[in-house]
Amino acid sequence: MRSAAVGHQCVDCVQAAAYTVPPARTAAGGILRQGVPVVSYALIAANVAVFVMQNSSRTLQYKLTLFPVAVAGGQYYRLLTSAFMHYGIVHILFNMWALYVLGPTLEQHLGRLRFAALYLLSALGGSVVVYLFSPLNAATAGASGAIFGLFGATLVAAKRLNLDIRQVVGLIVINLVITFTVPGISWQGHLGGLATGTLVAAVYVYAPRAQRTIVQAAFSIALLAVFALLVAWRTSAIIELVGQA
Repeated sequence: MRSAAVGHQCVDCVQAAAYTVPPARTAAGGILRQGVPVVSYALIAANVAVFVMQNSSRTLQYKLTLFPVAVAGGQYYRLLTSAFMHYGIVHILFNMWALYVLGPTLEQHLGRLRFAALYLLSALGGSVVVYLFSPLNAATAGASGAIFGLFGATLVAAKRLNLDIRQVVGLIVINLVITFTVPGISWQGHLGGLATGTLVAAVYVYAPRAQRTIVQAAFSIALLAVFALLVAWRTSAIIELVGQA
């Protein structure tokens, strides 16, 4: 038995009553006290697993990286698979550390499904910008687009909660400086992921509560449609260029 304001209640009765109480949710629809950040850890595991396979197979890297001519040839899966590939141990360690630090908090605030959508849309947004603006002979890989999307989403979420955003802004600025000063870094993927993550997070956290799920889902689908149109336009342009060469 447990003490209550009106006497005593049995443990089973208290537990049964608890199940009828809706869980407390954040402004974006995430469940407070959600528990283990399953999606964040699963994404880290997936990236690490692909990295191990990548280093075990000499051909896998060439099959899954974002090579514009290959994408234009119909291998559109590279736009997403490239976000799970990495060039070297330092590359993957930095990205997975950032995911480990930023992911769990965002996952709790957004909820697992919304967080997964944010991550994948940011990764895809980075790849689309790479596809649009990178040289045709460049092979791009890395989760950096998705990570920059998490940077942008963290900024939006912190602003929505009226938290101090100076550290987040400083982190973004430092990483942008590195992006444009260190040779070999894909600025296209970083900026594309940052813009996508910021935009998606803004819609997710500021959506009206009454139509929250509909607005979030509709925007995600619309963004995918925009990506598809941009990819189709770029594919036509590449095919025309290759045909003239």
